[in-house]
Amino acid sequence: MADNDLSGRRVLAIVTNYGVEQDELVVPLEHLRDDGATVDVAAVSSDPIETLVGDKDPGRKVAPDLTLDDVDPSGYDLLLVPGGTLNADTLRTEDKAVEIVRSFASSGRPVAAICHGPWALVEAGTLPGKTLTSYPSLETDIRNSGATWVDKPVVSDDTSGWTLISSRNPGDLDDFLREIDRALVSS
Repeated sequence: MADNDLSGRRVLAIVTNYGVEQDELVVPLEHLRDDGATVDVAAVSSDPIETLVGDKDPGRKVAPDLTLDDVDPSGYDLLLVPGGTLNADTLRTEDKAVEIVRSFASSGRPVAAICHGPWALVEAGTLPGKTLTSYPSLETDIRNSGATWVDKPVVSDDTSGWTLISSRNPGDLDDFLREIDRALVSS
């Protein structure tokens, strides 16, 4: 991946405190911060975020920067929604997380969701007319939300006035990060 100067760009990652897929959070955080972006991780509580590898093995712990309740979404250029089955399933039940997703979509700012992360977008009702990818088990939920599901490493869709970047799993992170960089450089 080419290095980009993302200085001045602000990214918000939203997660729960348990079950986020380690690489879907940690790899984007490190990549974006290395390229100069400010990345804040907002979790349900201020407790450490316990990541998992493959939805089962303990991963790294990550300290959240703030809680979902403390987030002012207007201060960020892009929203990152990592997966992990447990994380994503719980995140979509958090009213504040759903509100944050809606805030980004309605204001025309990009959202990047990987693996099971698009469940939060389904819950927020932001997907009608969009084309995206995800972990394959979300296909029916995505289609039922009025969107088109495709099986590709990454999809960037700018219909409906906002950009949605989506990927299937940690194996697609290079493609996912390339599209995130493009969205941030052009914003």
